[in-house]
Amino acid sequence: MSRAVLGGGCFWCVEGAYKHMNGIESALPGYAGGHDPNPNYNSVCAGITGHAEVVEVIFDENVISFETVLDVFFTVHDPTQLNRQGNDIGTQYRSVIYYLDESQKQIAEQKVEYFQQYFDDEIVTEISPLTNYHEAEKYHHDYYSLNPGNGYCRMVVAPKLSKVRQKFADLY
Repeated sequence: MSRAVLGGGCFWCVEGAYKHMNGIESALPGYAGGHDPNPNYNSVCAGITGHAEVVEVIFDENVISFETVLDVFFTVHDPTQLNRQGNDIGTQYRSVIYYLDESQKQIAEQKVEYFQQYFDDEIVTEISPLTNYHEAEKYHHDYYSLNPGNGYCRMVVAPKLSKVRQKFADLY
């Protein structure tokens, strides 16, 4: 199994995009890239830890490539928004690809260059080595599936997931 750690705004959206996708073993919300050794949701949301909300994607490269994982990532969020996604504002919502090795770094850089042609504004996705990763609290796991009636899920998460599932229908 391979691993990718990606931040594209609220982790509920990113997690939901990978759930039930062929080749995805798990998609778990977490925090990465900050300085606090014990981040939690409240401290991350307060912007005092330096962490980004991320999703750890465990996938089978025999079924889905890292490149395709990134294609989904660039579809589920707007990589041109600095430290925000829509009304979610703060460095914890930054667009970021945390790489685990030089190959992932190179592929991420190539994907940013490729996807730039589809955006008028500059892609601001950070590409950094993975540091200080922590799994998020259990109540965030599979949040969208467990809370489809939540206002945020209906208004923000659902449209993003619909877009991903339509574009990548062959992966579900």
